[in-house]
Amino acid sequence: MLAIVLALASAIGYGSSDFAAGLASRGAPVIGVTLFGSAVGALIVAAVLPFAASPGPSGAALAWGFVAGLGGTMGAFALYLGFRHAAFSVTAPISAVAAAGFSVLAGLLYGERPDALALAGIVLALPAIVGVSASAASEGDAPAAEGAPAGEAEETAAPGRPAAAVVLGLVAGAFFALLFIGLDRAGSGSGLWPVAACAAGEVVAALAAAVATRSSRLAGARPRLLAAIAGATAAAGAILFFFSTHHGFLAITAVLTSLYPGVTIVLARVTLGERLTALRLAGLGLAGVCVSLIAVGGAG
Repeated sequence: MLAIVLALASAIGYGSSDFAAGLASRGAPVIGVTLFGSAVGALIVAAVLPFAASPGPSGAALAWGFVAGLGGTMGAFALYLGFRHAAFSVTAPISAVAAAGFSVLAGLLYGERPDALALAGIVLALPAIVGVSASAASEGDAPAAEGAPAGEAEETAAPGRPAAAVVLGLVAGAFFALLFIGLDRAGSGSGLWPVAACAAGEVVAALAAAVATRSSRLAGARPRLLAAIAGATAAAGAILFFFSTHHGFLAITAVLTSLYPGVTIVLARVTLGERLTALRLAGLGLAGVCVSLIAVGGAG
């Protein structure tokens, strides 16, 4: 049960991060927002590190953490690039479902065997993720300038290359799965050092992108504040997910954390008055069912 609670709390962190990053990216370069947020997240992890660090982290744990960080940032960049080719409602659900699906596959290959109820919850989670990720435009409504994950507000500007968006969504999902798998494989014997290595990997990837594109400037107090909130909540999400993997199967914790788009749309509804479409409401309801099934089945 603890794994379930931590994974859902991680989803809150990641969903809040996407919401804040989406708002920040309306008036600032995505790479600048990502770099600033990653730096803030790394500082927060560094501040927490002494309270949960082991005396000597293993090299393998640090390597897995660093790879996880690279995966998280590369996944974000692939996702943002996908938003340039098609509507948010195409790329985002594919990336979230792919992240969950690849993580489940990895868990099964590593020998995890959730019971029947938990497996049913995992299966139901996939369409739930699609539902909660879907934008208003996917139901034929006019796209709104919403404060959801970065790129949703640009839905009207998508030039319409759905095939490229699908491929980039799958690529983003694979990288996000690498984030989940890396933190899981880092294990529980090195305290928070793997999360610190993950934060370092995120900063390195974002810095490399900023240098390559010469797009690191982030002007304005509001974008910086929102980017800082995004970085802080993402760091919290990573820490909570890392601890959730200590108490349950990757196949379960990754799926529950992948429900984070539901948190983003709830925040958009509460703070911006975004309308909850029938598809999103159905997705949220289905998400509740899948969480209940996993809770009853147990977290392994």
